[in-house]
Formats: sequence, structure tokens, C-alpha cells
Amino acid sequence: HICRNVNAGWFIQNLHANGASLFFTCIYIHIARGLYYGSYMYKNTWLIGVMILLATMLTAFLGYVLPWGQMSLWGATVITNLLSAIPYIGTTLVTWIWGGFSINNSTLTRFFTFHFLFPFIILALTALHILFLHETGSNNPIGTNSDSDKIPFHPYFTLKD
Repeated sequence: HICRNVNAGWFIQNLHANGASLFFTCIYIHIARGLYYGSYMYKNTWLIGVMILLATMLTAFLGYVLPWGQMSLWGATVITNLLSAIPYIGTTLVTWIWGGFSINNSTLTRFFTFHFLFPFIILALTALHILFLHETGSNNPIGTNSDSDKIPFHPYFTLKD
């Protein structure tokens, strides 16, 4: 719809699709920086970051299915069928996700809804990630003692952050 009926809709759609690739590039750079500086030592902050990564990957997968071409259909079929490997509940889970016994329009509606809602979950996880980062203090890659000039985050920087 957006590509045909909206002025410059093709541009908006391509910006959205390619912006996701840029976003993942930034995430991977952030992860590499965290691995290099040992940020994984702060377990809660690191685990929330992993949850952000997984939620972002799920959102990207849901967006990949939305154009509803052959690649999208078979991508959705293959990835969702991976869940059928879960013992006892796998096939029921796949049927529930599909909304029937095969991928159809109700599947597309569900994927669109979740593709819209998951960024809000990612935003909440990001706020939690930043909260944990401010609680523990970010790591110090320079290695100098900077305790002498510290001020409390709240209330001085809460509004700025």
C-alpha cells in the first residue's frame, strides 16, 4: 500500500528496511565494544542487552515476512517450523503462531501487529538497560580514577538523559 498510494512511499519503505540493517550494524558494534571492554561482567546489564538483541532480531524477522512475497512466505515457514522441534508442544505452538494449519492472512496480521508492538517492548528494555548501567556505573576504559569528580545521576542528569 505505502509504495503505491503514498507520495515517496517507496522511499519511506526502503528507508525503513535499510535502516534496520544500519540499526543492526550499530548493535553489533555496541556488542563488540562491550566484549572488548569486559562489560559482560555486569551480568544484569549484559543480560538485558541480550534480551534487547533477541527482541530486535524477532522484530526484524517479523518485518521480513510483511512484504508477503515468496521469500517472505518460505522464510516464515522455515523459521516458524523450527519451533516444531520443541518436544510435546512444538507442533501446537506452530499452529497457534500461524493461526491455522498453514501460513495465511491471519498469520500476516499477527506478524504485523507484533512487528508494530515489539519496538515499544525494546524501548522499555532499553530504558531498563540504561537504568542498570547507571546503577552499576559504566566501565572505565581509560582506567583512571574518576571518583573525585562524580556527582549523582539523579536529579542532575535525569532530565538530560
